[in-house]
Amino acid sequence: MSQQQPNKPNKAVDRLCREASEAWARQDYQKSISLLQQAVQKEPSNPSLHLDLARAHGLRYDYPAVERCLEKALQLSQGRVEVLEQAAAVCNFKNLDPMLGYLERASQKKGVSVRALTSLADIYLLDKRTDEAAEVVERAAQIDRKDPGVLLRRAVIQQQRGQMNEAESQFRELVANSAAEVLIRVRAAYYLAGILDGAGQYDEAMNALLEGKAIQRTQAGPLAAPLQQMQKLNLEMAQCITTAILDRWRAAAGKLQPPRRIALLAGHPRAGTTLLEQVLDAHSDIISLEETTLIHDEIYRPMGRDFPAGAGIFQMLDSAPPSLLCQLRESYFRCAEMYLRQPIGNRLLVDKNPGVNVMVPVLVRVFPETKFLVALRDPRDVVMSCFMQSLTLTPVSSAYLTLGGTVSQYANVMEFWRAMVPRMGRQAMQVRYEEMVEDLPKVARSVLDFLGVGFEDNVLKFYEHARTKRINSPSQAEVKKPLYRTAIGRWRNYEKYLEPYMSGLEPFLKELNYH
Repeated sequence: MSQQQPNKPNKAVDRLCREASEAWARQDYQKSISLLQQAVQKEPSNPSLHLDLARAHGLRYDYPAVERCLEKALQLSQGRVEVLEQAAAVCNFKNLDPMLGYLERASQKKGVSVRALTSLADIYLLDKRTDEAAEVVERAAQIDRKDPGVLLRRAVIQQQRGQMNEAESQFRELVANSAAEVLIRVRAAYYLAGILDGAGQYDEAMNALLEGKAIQRTQAGPLAAPLQQMQKLNLEMAQCITTAILDRWRAAAGKLQPPRRIALLAGHPRAGTTLLEQVLDAHSDIISLEETTLIHDEIYRPMGRDFPAGAGIFQMLDSAPPSLLCQLRESYFRCAEMYLRQPIGNRLLVDKNPGVNVMVPVLVRVFPETKFLVALRDPRDVVMSCFMQSLTLTPVSSAYLTLGGTVSQYANVMEFWRAMVPRMGRQAMQVRYEEMVEDLPKVARSVLDFLGVGFEDNVLKFYEHARTKRINSPSQAEVKKPLYRTAIGRWRNYEKYLEPYMSGLEPFLKELNYH
């Protein structure tokens, strides 16, 4: 949280803001918010404090409180454009509508920044509102016609309008522009690769990807250690969480009341999880969460709060008393409803979280009634899809900066599932992407039966349901269309690049019966 101060420093407010930050670091969120509220009471005319309080409420999924605090900050600042832009930054939630609203308001103000206008254009482009994006980008160009961010969005607009030659030329210039921000150059490289791939120029597409990844690697150094730790933890969980342990935790389910309807949709990223999620979310008796941090933030972190730093996950899980587990169950569902901005009621909650493997034992311990859907897809297509996807740098996505690293990460994730799925028995089901594409009615009936939910025809028209909402997955455009087969076997276009790393995939190709 920022600690911007008014013109005349107030020591009492400084102290309250400092104590609020310390309480937040201890995961005492309510105390932190209370301290910020006290700071606001001492300086009610300070817009920065209202912005800080809004940010804290947002991190706790209290979106109505966020809006109240932001509107108060804007009232106090008389709607200054810089406060509107700060309000948009506070609303950096997966639901982009609040951010969109503040950016649109800022865009009407004199003095609006190029960054705010290009951020607004990004949302319009995501929503395929190309003409509105173009209008906003031209306004940004009037401020700085040579700004790389403006040039990038112009090229994306050209691409959406089918002006591929012009877009390709601009993307190439941006990739070569060493004065541009790293993120701009990287995004341009991935867009360029997408154009070349679509044109069947696979060698050139690979060259663009490699150039973008070389640029991106300059910022990936600090992520190597966290990635190694995550991979190590995956293997440890696969070794120590045995069938007997899972059975013992499941046997204690009667002590954890009330029972909940919950399923985890996991597997490896780019293995078809978004498609399956949208199929399920189209059902009237199902509601889905899309790649949140709720399991980590509302279950794992609070559970480990009272343990020493070096305590193992198994020790933490196995010794948790039923009273704590019940508290965590309640907190997770309460926060899920706040995040979704609607009651879950008696519906089945599907938490879609590919790559959340190390949290699986945590979920089994707290929700032993959980059912698990594990998405499968040809490992070669998964690896190439991850490698070709433009993603924000995280420990996991940093593995995708080389093909060897992508294969290594895939193997780490799938070794975990190879060990865990048999131990979960009837609580786990594997779902193949290729089978969904070939015979969705059959797969949908099977999955719904596994989840204990009756069949509905509307799940077969999932794309119509998907068009009614904003989807944050990289696959958001694809799942708004009827099923297509062009993503199956796409790896063959890059077979010669994948060949040196095939030995790392062979065990999974054989076991999963992909040839």
